[in-house]
Amino acid sequence: MSIAPTDLETADAPHAGAGASPPADGRRSAPWAWGLLGVVAAVLAWWALTAVGGAGSPMLAALSPWGVPQALASLLSTGVLLEDLLTSTTRLLLGLLIATVLGVPLGALIGLHRPTRWASGGVVQFVRMISPLSWAPVAVALLGVGSAPVVFLVAAAAVWPILLGTSSAVMSIDQRFIAVAHTLGARRGEILRTVVVPSVRPAVLQSVRMALGISWVVLVPAEMLGVTSGLGYEILNARDRLAYDEMIVVILVIGALGAAIDALARLLLTPRRRAGRTLPA
Repeated sequence: MSIAPTDLETADAPHAGAGASPPADGRRSAPWAWGLLGVVAAVLAWWALTAVGGAGSPMLAALSPWGVPQALASLLSTGVLLEDLLTSTTRLLLGLLIATVLGVPLGALIGLHRPTRWASGGVVQFVRMISPLSWAPVAVALLGVGSAPVVFLVAAAAVWPILLGTSSAVMSIDQRFIAVAHTLGARRGEILRTVVVPSVRPAVLQSVRMALGISWVVLVPAEMLGVTSGLGYEILNARDRLAYDEMIVVILVIGALGAAIDALARLLLTPRRRAGRTLPA
């Protein structure tokens, strides 16, 4: 398969004049149009799968996209879906907050203090490779049934990206900046405030965003373990009632809410570049 030159971004594209007109053949369409096309194709594939496979499987037939609007309206009319959204979001934010409060200081300590880094390296690499959900029996035994073990599991999943991202950012600080600060007579607290924190802030924010995505993935199965609220519980509840149309609605809501949370995190946690100011002549 050949690739036309217009399919590639040329290296000198940024140097084109501001008044350059788009290609006359209209090949460069808006990104939203391609995104809409992808959504339509996914829905058609979903419908085809349930239409063909549904002939021999009543459960698969119940997962048809045409039943989604009615099931969504039913869940919204009872108010259950909104309550589950609020409950799951609260658990997610609490777990992420705990992970941030623990991960950032510990990551900074590991990055700044070599003996701590050497002593904790093996332990950190070992513990972080344990699936957070494997701690579920321990969390339930220690914290009981309810939101507490769910928040614990979310925090256990989120703490490692934050800790490792922070320590890596601290170790990557240009030591010349710290040397200049020492030369100017800055104390340790001033160095932390004026050199270390600004240098690691972008990496820490990106680590928090990564931890947010991991936390959302862990949250749903964690809510299937002995709780009576939340989106994960609602999936099991719909399954037990054989309400497969409502079950697929909850799954779609989980995906939509996760995408919205990630977009919001990208907006809030991505560092903004300040526009350069022209110095007076």
